[in-house]
Amino acid sequence: MLAPELLQQIRRIQLKAGHTVTNALAGNYLSAFKGQGMEFDEVREYVPGDDVRMIDWNVTARMEQPYVKVLREEREMTLMLMVDVSRSQGFGTERRDKRETAAELAAVLAFLAIRNNDKVGLMVFSDHVERFIPPKKGRAHVFGIIRAVLTEKGAGQRTDVGGALDQMTRLMTRRSLCFLISDFWAEGYELPLKLAARRHEVVCARVEDPRERALPEAAGLLELEDRETGERVVVDAGDARVRAWYESRSKERAKELERTFRRAGCGQLTVSAETGVATPLLRFLRQREHVRPRRRAR
Repeated sequence: MLAPELLQQIRRIQLKAGHTVTNALAGNYLSAFKGQGMEFDEVREYVPGDDVRMIDWNVTARMEQPYVKVLREEREMTLMLMVDVSRSQGFGTERRDKRETAAELAAVLAFLAIRNNDKVGLMVFSDHVERFIPPKKGRAHVFGIIRAVLTEKGAGQRTDVGGALDQMTRLMTRRSLCFLISDFWAEGYELPLKLAARRHEVVCARVEDPRERALPEAAGLLELEDRETGERVVVDAGDARVRAWYESRSKERAKELERTFRRAGCGQLTVSAETGVATPLLRFLRQREHVRPRRRAR
């Protein structure tokens, strides 16, 4: 049974996500992700100007006059949420940690999907896949997704993005929309990311905390701990040179991640516990409206 405070947290995220979807994002989601291909709808008589490549020769032969195939866009998609719950996701210096920010993003995306009658699935991972929830529809399903993200603490300490991607490509045989939600403190996942992006439409959503970008100036000596390895180091946050080095390394890492995502052919956005998920997600969806996905005619 869930503790009352955890249940309250889940309901708060669910209500906030539902409000965000209703007021800002639903139309942009529909425009940004337009379905995965074209499917047959009907045949009709040929009229001058129709594409001759669409003539249905079998029907034409039976009816003794030309008929063309009419295709319609396949609107329904499957959204796969891959959420990192490794120990580094428990870091937070704001009112919430990165895990709760990831849960809110997953909830908003799930609500967007079911509002458009799409299926939603979930994979929770650390250094192995902690839990897999097959795609399906329904508002109750969203509650289960938020609950799984918040309650799966992650038995593994490290982050194996590549292993999770390999599992996803094996389990999801049909082309899907995949949001990979992580802080990407991981190595060796470039090839699995490229392979996944060839079969699916992959968006890398990086979750960060503001203290991962800059050290607080007035903090003095700080003991920093790598939550995944346990390694500790003491730094002087009062030293301007230390703060400048820290910010420079943070910017370099962000640029390297952007290059990795771009080379793999993935979409990308960054969300922060400081600013929330609605604004960066809305910006991403609006930019995504101008990108035409790869189509597969049937």
